[in-house]
Amino acid sequence: QVQLVESGGGLVQAGGSLRLSCAASGRILNIFSMGWYRQAPRKQRELVAFITSDGSTNYADSVKGRFTISRDNAKNTVYLQMNSLKPEDTAVYYCNVDGLDSDYRGYHAWGQGTQVTVSS
Repeated sequence: QVQLVESGGGLVQAGGSLRLSCAASGRILNIFSMGWYRQAPRKQRELVAFITSDGSTNYADSVKGRFTISRDNAKNTVYLQMNSLKPEDTAVYYCNVDGLDSDYRGYHAWGQGTQVTVSS
């Protein structure tokens, strides 16, 4: 099994910054993509950003230029640096990781979610 532990959420004023972290542990053989999703109240979960094993990144249009995703493969950790935060960024942020476990089975793991609240 693969477990994800997120940290870094909190309350910040508009224009401020936060950095989210997500560490993967367990029976990991390798990790393919790592990503962040978010879900605001009464809205569907949406992709924020993801990063592949070769470092390629993709961002939602709403966060381009403000958020940066990165990963530390040695630590099995993905980060999301969020700058110039807006009230509409308020949501629960979830980490997602895909890869193969030590039995060569594919896994698709989710973190427990971390609340990000941006006040105006």
